[in-house]
Amino acid sequence: MAAAAVPRALSRLCPRRWPALARPAWTGGHRGHRGDSGTAGPARLRWARPAGAALAFLGGFSLFPRDAQEDGEDAIVLLLKRAKMGNVAYMQGQLDNAEKLYKAAMSYMLAGDTKEDDNAILEMSLKLASIYAAQKQDKLAVAGYQFCILTLEEKIAKQKDLPEDVLSAEEKANTRLLLGMSLDSYARYLLNINELSAAQKMYEKALQISNDVQGESHPQSVVLMSDLATVLDAQGRYEEAHTHCRRAAELARDTQHPEEHMVLSNLAAILMHKEDFLQAKQVYKEALKQAQQKGDAASVQHIQEELAELAKRRKGSK
Repeated sequence: MAAAAVPRALSRLCPRRWPALARPAWTGGHRGHRGDSGTAGPARLRWARPAGAALAFLGGFSLFPRDAQEDGEDAIVLLLKRAKMGNVAYMQGQLDNAEKLYKAAMSYMLAGDTKEDDNAILEMSLKLASIYAAQKQDKLAVAGYQFCILTLEEKIAKQKDLPEDVLSAEEKANTRLLLGMSLDSYARYLLNINELSAAQKMYEKALQISNDVQGESHPQSVVLMSDLATVLDAQGRYEEAHTHCRRAAELARDTQHPEEHMVLSNLAAILMHKEDFLQAKQVYKEALKQAQQKGDAASVQHIQEELAELAKRRKGSK
């Protein structure tokens, strides 16, 4: 049997849905700059906790004027502006600018009372890791992802038995969802560099968190289930991939998932690799119909290309 082409993963198309983290991560409040601002050394971001990982220093880099650093309220307003600007630049693909803005915000926060395991710091660290991944700065990307994951795992372990009056269930859930987001992002990076077994483990952990916190039928869980199927399919584990993707397709249909056509496209690709050509064609046709109805031109083009590939395979198998 010919080696299967990797189907287009949902992670390359779908917006990542970790809705509990949709609000700005820094709304928990910045506690202000230390009173010893004149003696504090340059803040630095210590990515590297795993052995051998590279250190990513923030150094003395700052976009904040000195007078703003010494004026509590003005500094906080400027901090929020810089962080918001970083998000806008990140979403627009202006990665160099986003990197500078995130580093500036983190530098200021870490020079104050904010701890390295604060969720706001970790969420910006995750975005920096994603930026480095996109820029092919692999050592920094891996170090960043591992810093986020290990720090969050330790934080969750410490928070596990804290009573509700000390730390609310919502805050605990938010931290777990941030870990899920980190695992998901790292999995997509690993998939892109063909580290399939490692990507699979990250997807499995992310899916478990999403299922536990948000439920199996949540849109994010459906996306992750399909992404896990994709990486299993890429390893030639077609039966396992089919089981996961078929379940994702069922849930997508039952919940009217906005990206149901993408789930179906992944399912059809797995069926094609299983050489179940007739069923693959039927599923592709349904995916194409939905993509056309939703005006998703990129998916329409992709599915049409896959249907052409399917026709070649069917012809070659006769």
